Amino acid sequence: MSADPSDYFHHISDSHEFEMPEFVYSLISKEFFHLPNIFGFQITKFMVMQVLAAVLVFVIFRGLAKQIENGDPVRGRWWNFWETLAVFVRDEIVRSSISEPHAHHNEHASDKGHAKAVYHAQAYVDAGQTHVHGHLTPQLAAVGGHVMATSVDDAKGMATTGTHYADRYLPFIWSLFFYILFCNLLGAFPLFGTATASTSVTGVLALSVLVVTLGSGIKQSGAVGFWKSLVPSMDVPGIIGPPLKAMIFVIEVAGLFIKHCVLAIRLFANMLAGHVVIAVFLSFIAASANSGLLWYAVTPASIFGQLAIGALELFVAFLQAYVFSLLAALFIGTAVNPH
Repeated sequence: MSADPSDYFHHISDSHEFEMPEFVYSLISKEFFHLPNIFGFQITKFMVMQVLAAVLVFVIFRGLAKQIENGDPVRGRWWNFWETLAVFVRDEIVRSSISEPHAHHNEHASDKGHAKAVYHAQAYVDAGQTHVHGHLTPQLAAVGGHVMATSVDDAKGMATTGTHYADRYLPFIWSLFFYILFCNLLGAFPLFGTATASTSVTGVLALSVLVVTLGSGIKQSGAVGFWKSLVPSMDVPGIIGPPLKAMIFVIEVAGLFIKHCVLAIRLFANMLAGHVVIAVFLSFIAASANSGLLWYAVTPASIFGQLAIGALELFVAFLQAYVFSLLAALFIGTAVNPH
């Protein structure tokens, strides 16, 4: 990317170099910070950030795995923080969004008619003893050492294995959450970049979710059954039925792909917007440089605004990782449970 001063977005865009302050260039040649071109393949700043994010995720969770490999509780605030995040993703994102396929049962609502009611159970796995209680409201959490299931079938599986059906998707959602989180957080450091502020990155992440969603749905319902499940059951008389169902099928297929496109755009737009706002606040200082006393009023206000937006950006980094992972889990859950 060009470092043309008229290009207001070059500081937050991908580039072939790490941009440094001018005084650094007076000490070290600017060419030193250019990223290499390896056999015609240009390395960019966002590529380096992605590799760094992946390495950090591996190092941290390899250390966490060593902490718990003997069954001992995690000790220390650092390790407890990452364990808390991992458990949160497991319980509040994955297990609460993906349930055992065909795990729902119908009950009679009244003598006048039959209304569908979904029966759920909570399986409490604690100290080697399992208790199953029927409820009408699905819940899932890790409270006081208990693990709750969202259905009777889930309860049976957790009682025998201690695992939830959704745990098969846990490594994928964990990888998404923490990889996105680290890519987001790295952008808060000076001279670094936010890889998730590029559609090239978020597009591939959304594509991976689409592949898992389609694969899970096809594996569960079959290639034909999955696509047929996109159209809800309808009792439409006469010749209206086939064209109506065909139209709904086209809309649902388009919606399936649009949802994943929006998944990529949402993450990109939110991460880019924060950096743009910070750049705008800081640009006020340069714009008022020749304004005399006005500069002394604008400068502290701009710095305070930049610090406030920077703090908000830290929150957004966690929030967007959560939203992306939650939507990914919901898409997968819908694919394996096409109701």
